[in-house]
Amino acid sequence: MDTTGLRAAYDKLLDIAAGPDLGEADDGGWNADQILAHLLSVDAAIAAVALGVVSGSRPTFDNRVSLDPWNLERIIAEHAGRADLTAHLRSQVTVLCDIADRLGERAAAVLVPSLLLSGDALVLDQPVPLAALVDGLAEDHVPRHTQQLLDLRVAAPGRA
Repeated sequence: MDTTGLRAAYDKLLDIAAGPDLGEADDGGWNADQILAHLLSVDAAIAAVALGVVSGSRPTFDNRVSLDPWNLERIIAEHAGRADLTAHLRSQVTVLCDIADRLGERAAAVLVPSLLLSGDALVLDQPVPLAALVDGLAEDHVPRHTQQLLDLRVAAPGRA
C-alpha cells in the first residue's frame, strides 16, 4: 500500500494539534485532547486489524470503543498533556503507516467485517477491504478531524 496520502494528512493534523490556540467546541463536541485520543484509538485498532490479517486471523473492525467517552478520558489520562498525546499519535501513525506500507496486495484486499459509527449514526456495517480502512483514514477520517481542530482555533486579539 502507498501511505503517502495518510502521512500527509496526519502531518497537517499534527501541525494544527500542536498549536496553542485550540479552545473548546462551541457545539459541545470534542475538544482537541478528545480528538487526539479518538485518533489514537482508531489507529491502534486498524493497526491491530492489519497485523491480524497478516497473521492469518480474520479480525473485525468496530470503532465504537474509539467513540466511548470513558475510553477517551482513559487515553487522555495516560498522557502528560496535549504535547504528549500529539507525540504519541505521531509515533503511532508511523507504526500504522509502516505496517500498511508492507501489506501485499492479497493482504490489502482481505475483507474485514466493519462497523463504523459517527456519533450515533451508522456509517457502515459490512465487510470492506483492509486497504479501504487505511485509505479511508487519509481520504475522510483524518481530514474531518483536522477540520474539527481548525474549528477549535481561538481567534487571537487582532486576528480575524
